[in-house]
Amino acid sequence: MMNSNLRRMLIATTSVVALSGCGANDIASPGTGGNVTINNVTPAPTPTPTPTPTPTVSLITPAAGCPTIADSQGLTDGGTISGPTGTYRVCTLPARLVRSSTLPRLTGVLYQMNGRVDVGTDQGPATTGTTNVVLTIEPGVILYAGTGTSWLAVNRGNSIQAVGTAARPIIFTSRDNVLGLNTDTSSGQWGGVVLMGRAQVTDCAAAAATPGTTACERQTEGAIDPALYGGANNTESSGRMSYVQIRYSGFVLSANSELQSLTPSGVGSGTVLDHIMSFNSSDDGAEFFGGRVNMKYYVSVGAEDDNIDTDTGVKANFQYVLVAQRAGSESRGTDAIIEADSDNSVDGDNPRQNTIVANFTFLHRVNNSSDLSAMLLRGGTDYTLVNGILVAQQSPSCLRISRPQTASTVANAAIDELGAPIFRSVVMQCGATPFLGNSGVTNDQVSTLFGAGSNNNSATFTPTLTSAFINGANETAVPVFNATNLNAASGIPSATGGLGGQPAFFDAVTYIGAVRDANDTWYRTWTCNSATLDLGTGNTGLCTSLPTT
Repeated sequence: MMNSNLRRMLIATTSVVALSGCGANDIASPGTGGNVTINNVTPAPTPTPTPTPTPTVSLITPAAGCPTIADSQGLTDGGTISGPTGTYRVCTLPARLVRSSTLPRLTGVLYQMNGRVDVGTDQGPATTGTTNVVLTIEPGVILYAGTGTSWLAVNRGNSIQAVGTAARPIIFTSRDNVLGLNTDTSSGQWGGVVLMGRAQVTDCAAAAATPGTTACERQTEGAIDPALYGGANNTESSGRMSYVQIRYSGFVLSANSELQSLTPSGVGSGTVLDHIMSFNSSDDGAEFFGGRVNMKYYVSVGAEDDNIDTDTGVKANFQYVLVAQRAGSESRGTDAIIEADSDNSVDGDNPRQNTIVANFTFLHRVNNSSDLSAMLLRGGTDYTLVNGILVAQQSPSCLRISRPQTASTVANAAIDELGAPIFRSVVMQCGATPFLGNSGVTNDQVSTLFGAGSNNNSATFTPTLTSAFINGANETAVPVFNATNLNAASGIPSATGGLGGQPAFFDAVTYIGAVRDANDTWYRTWTCNSATLDLGTGNTGLCTSLPTT
């Protein structure tokens, strides 16, 4: 029989154990000595984490209608068009604008060119004074070609003000781009943008006309109806184009002739061109026919002919030029990055072409092009290249010069001849044969003119470019040529004299190439990206898509 003291101890211990498992609120009748009720608390369920939503792009919805413009014909409501980025109201431009008009940026509106669109009517080669019709395009506007034969023709005596911003470039493109049907190899889906001015040209359409006079006119290549340019007003303005993309141009308009993304034809020096991007032109990125051209910040990607094509007596200055050809596009006839032309029976016409290119980065990625070189100078052209980089290891040559007149070292003001082409602080990575001569010029003569090993030039350069086009250590180490005293219209040997009464154009720089370093971002925000050239974050996105902001 259990001892009474032990019995009392066991009862007391049991009671303490029972109470120790309870919280204060779990006792039904504290202090009564009655039954103790324990309420087991159900643990709160572990919350299911809310999934992070996948960012989505809001699709564009169409505007209710088209805006009113000043032109008497107005815009035609063409209904809507849909693609991966949304649905848009289609506002079709008239075939000819006869009053100065503005295309405003409106969310959900695309402007359509349904065939050739003329800005004003041709005012002739001799007319001077205020332009007749001005087409103003607001930042962020997108214009597309409704048909392959669509193109924008800014006629003599009229002008364009297509002035975008770094955040909102103006985009000219094709219908397939809107529909989302394009790839990185699509091209040639519409004409392009042509500016026709009244500055001097050569290779006159009329055989008896004197080059460089009002009697010397030319017809725009491929145009079926009259689209004339030329005159004698070298200071006139055809307007301004800034922060502009031109995509998928180069449709064959007629007789196997196609347009370029941009074709300034006989424009005067008052024309302002900067921050222009050509993407996948089936012909040239840009071709310049005569006149006086000044252009900064030019990007040409994926052109299937040349990238800077200069013709018919042009005097042209270019600075900050970035070119990338599309690898494999030689099957489509891709030629040179530079082609200085007028290689025909009248290549001795005056004014003689004089072109200066400074701060360039050229990525020549095709092989066996018909020009047989990354840069082709011919037709008696005067040409100066300074502070540049060429990567062309696949090409048969880096530099080709055709005809003795082009290679002539004798300056002659009577025939507007400045002497041989000039190269300063130009470095190149070339294939097995860096230099080619043609039609009376030998390979050795071309090599001598380039002056490898002097003037800070090199044809055996090892590039250290990052992101394909940004200067690295080797580029930074190249001594820089001072181009501030150069001007293509000066009429004097460009690398040995002053401005010759012409205004300064070239900026003073401390580097060669188009892009100084990673902090130099002039090419960002207003361009588009592709497999051919990735221009970084923060721009309008892929060239195959429309921007949605």
